Amino acid sequence: MTDYILAPPLAQQMEELYTRMEASYDEVADELQLSCRGCPDNCCDSYFLHHTYIEWSYLWCGIKELEKHRQEEVFQRARDYVVAAEKALGRDNRPQIMCPLNEEGLCIVYKHRLMVCRTHGVPAVLVRPDGRKLEFPGCFRSQEKVARGDRASPMERTSMLQELARLEKEFLNNRRHLYPKVRLTIAEMVVKGPPPLPWR
Repeated sequence: MTDYILAPPLAQQMEELYTRMEASYDEVADELQLSCRGCPDNCCDSYFLHHTYIEWSYLWCGIKELEKHRQEEVFQRARDYVVAAEKALGRDNRPQIMCPLNEEGLCIVYKHRLMVCRTHGVPAVLVRPDGRKLEFPGCFRSQEKVARGDRASPMERTSMLQELARLEKEFLNNRRHLYPKVRLTIAEMVVKGPPPLPWR
């Protein structure tokens, strides 16, 4: 058993990748003059699924930095989220529930927020391994700006996802095929605890 959730060298590489994501996001947002300030919406109530063990582990590095009583508050909100989301999905509705890590409109583990949280909002493109190009229009404010004629080069996610995949492979000791696929909300990652990996 190790005394850390994510080995320091990999944690450092994740920080560097996330810094690249932020810089790329900011470049596009600046071109569009897009800001979250004063927005009536909050992306933290969007239903996002996350797919890597390494991000799951990195998120838990942030959770572990919270004081114990705050962790307990997060756990309770996460449990409530999971129940509410299951009910919504059972009615064939897409859940719209505030993330358990959001307090007063802000992420309490902002430094450790995941890729989707860092890239959602601006227009973006992604080329899949099969060559198919996916285009993402961004949030409603971004779409409104584009509809009015504002233009910006979309955020290019491909290389960043490739780097994330490389780090995931290294994190799982080149044994990714031995582990179940990750398809979890942040709330589910909180409720389940750090990912159950054999070297933890």
